[in-house]
Amino acid sequence: MRRWVAAVPLVLASLSGSAAQAAPASPAPTVDYVIVAGVPGLRWEDVSPQTTPTLWAMAERGSIASLSVQSADQPTCPLDGWVTLGAGNRALWSAAPPAPPSPGVACPDVPVEVERPDGIGAFLPDQRNVVRHNQGQLPYGAVPGALAESVRCTVAVGTGAAVAAARPFGRVDRYEPRLPQNAAELLDDCVLTMVDAGAVAATEPAARRAQARAADALLARVLAARPTDSLVIVAGLSDTDDSRRLHVVVADGPGWERGWLTSASTGRDGYLQLVDLAPTALTAMGRALPEKVFAGQPARMVPGRPDKLDAAVTQPADADREAGAQRRIATWFFGVLAAVQFALAVAVVPLLRRARMPAAPVESSSPRFGFHGLVRKASRAARPQPLAVPRPVVNLIEVLLVASALAIPAALVADAVPWWRTDHPGLLFTAVTLALLAAGTAAVRLTPAYRQTLGPLAMVAAIAAVVIAADVLTGARLQLNGVAGYSALTGGRYAGLGRVGLGVFVAGTLLVAGCLAQKVRRTWRPWVVGTVGAAGVLLAGSPYLGADAVGAIALTAGVGIAAAISTGGWLTFSRLAWATLAGLVVTAVFAVLDLSRPDAERDRLGRFLGALGDGTGGRAVQRAAASSVGALDSPLTVLAVVGAVLVWFALLRPWGGLKRLFGIYPAIRAAMAGIATAAVIGGVLGGSGLDVAGAVAALTVPMAALASLRVLDHASDRTQPPADPPTAQVVRPAAPEPAEAAPTPAADSDQRHEQGGGVRLAAKVLPWNPVDGAINT
Repeated sequence: MRRWVAAVPLVLASLSGSAAQAAPASPAPTVDYVIVAGVPGLRWEDVSPQTTPTLWAMAERGSIASLSVQSADQPTCPLDGWVTLGAGNRALWSAAPPAPPSPGVACPDVPVEVERPDGIGAFLPDQRNVVRHNQGQLPYGAVPGALAESVRCTVAVGTGAAVAAARPFGRVDRYEPRLPQNAAELLDDCVLTMVDAGAVAATEPAARRAQARAADALLARVLAARPTDSLVIVAGLSDTDDSRRLHVVVADGPGWERGWLTSASTGRDGYLQLVDLAPTALTAMGRALPEKVFAGQPARMVPGRPDKLDAAVTQPADADREAGAQRRIATWFFGVLAAVQFALAVAVVPLLRRARMPAAPVESSSPRFGFHGLVRKASRAARPQPLAVPRPVVNLIEVLLVASALAIPAALVADAVPWWRTDHPGLLFTAVTLALLAAGTAAVRLTPAYRQTLGPLAMVAAIAAVVIAADVLTGARLQLNGVAGYSALTGGRYAGLGRVGLGVFVAGTLLVAGCLAQKVRRTWRPWVVGTVGAAGVLLAGSPYLGADAVGAIALTAGVGIAAAISTGGWLTFSRLAWATLAGLVVTAVFAVLDLSRPDAERDRLGRFLGALGDGTGGRAVQRAAASSVGALDSPLTVLAVVGAVLVWFALLRPWGGLKRLFGIYPAIRAAMAGIATAAVIGGVLGGSGLDVAGAVAALTVPMAALASLRVLDHASDRTQPPADPPTAQVVRPAAPEPAEAAPTPAADSDQRHEQGGGVRLAAKVLPWNPVDGAINT
């Protein structure tokens, strides 16, 4: 019953974290016409008063954002961007095999056949194959042409616009290959118009400026001919090569003045997804969205943009530079971290084997030793003994283990320094991260608690948990486009707690809970674990903080397991039943509250349950499986594998020390079990492969190895306590005892603490057995 009552904080945390709902933003007034002008490759660095005066003036009076152009594949080539716009979902244009790409070019030119049977509209004969490929081969369920099917009439100007405006059977209602001189009549013909304004694909600055000027000139003609009550959206629909970047999106019309653009799919001001443009166009015209077709959410304008456009544009341009630099640096950062932790694992193994030196031969004149005792003494003396590892080497390995565990928190804090704005961002990021790493490691090493067995583990876990929590409480600005965070280029997350952050936060929270629980009486340990875990669940699951219901459920399961076995013993059926019941209650609370919110505001859990209810759950499972498989090539997978190998083949061996650590500190064993449970559940339900487990291993495994070295070192301590302490009663055996006494039960061993070569238990000092570290009774 105490374990069940200890789960009450988890339920309260889930209720308080999800019950509150933000006031809905007032919608913009509806318009009669929507014009979408696409400029593939257009980035904010291409926009300036000199090069693109029309777009600059439009951005000054309208609302702006950074556009993530994620389609069904990467990179998003121009035709993929156009068909994704028309589908309102992640799609691909794959009607015919592309021409062989030129060296260094990821997006080759693909011809699109456009037939004009009547001279008014057009017909795309490849459209049926495109629809069939997206419906049958891809897991997103995209329907190319869904946007055109939602309105009565569409106009397309240019080949790319025809791809977006074609209905699923290939018909384009009104088509012109180029914008006519008298464009007003054409733009007034249908409620939805799409214009292909050309691409900005050159790599040299002069050529890019020329292409941007050409697109701006065409945009000027569109704005001059626009209907009176219209919304014009200019978007850089795609990449043009393999350098994935954030692009331009500007909305100009009634109700879209001088603000940031955002949507429920991003949850962050100043960011939109390409799949948001289709629902934005329909919502702006006051039309209902088709069910189970669009993946994005309607954009809305939020205030807070700087009055001067020069200052406002620097933010999306800076985000684009940071996202591009993050993509390059994150790979080698986690690769180097994996290599360092692998080297430390190789170095720790011989230390673990040599930490427990064999005891000196027992010399006694007692007759019970006899001839066989003398033989055993002689064999022990003749047996080659391993050389003891010098203390400076052990100290160095311990410091390196602390530093490697703090690497991800240090990399996260390093994003507070704008290293991406320099000419050599990698060097500056490395310097800042190493400086923060040195400062954090020194703070842990110089703290008096470092000498305790669990001192380094507790301090490192607390630092990691506090860094993640502080970032989430301040808007997760360090994780967005951060090396140790998530990238807006991938389209997976734009706010809240990311995969790496979730792993580090789960490990830090549960280790801190285990260390705190170890310091209180056994009956209070489930309460301590449950209370600390409830704070973590609240932070991870609140839609206005971590915004990760799946991560909160994973953490809840880990906390439930940890609380159940924090008092010692095994995970019996009754304990597992109570922990499972507590996790199910919290999961049900999150699910009900998430389903009660509007569709646009639901988290992954609510969207998945909604998909199960409307019969599209199979595609959701397929997308999660594809995402998990795609994440296996991450360096975090190497971290997870290296950590698992070290734990299974070294730390859990009889000479590894981890079992001894668990026996002396059962609350730490409970925390480790909870961490493993949360890592598995978070990876499976979140579709993140081994990314969460890799982040968990990067923090937990080095600290487990260090704590194991500490308990083995204490087990090998030969220091004898005072023979007759003046302030304590010495316990002397009433009868002769064997040379190697049996160890005390693990249920009592966690109540003692090391003091020199002895152990103080209550008011009595008992000698330490030099063979296996147990108390001689």
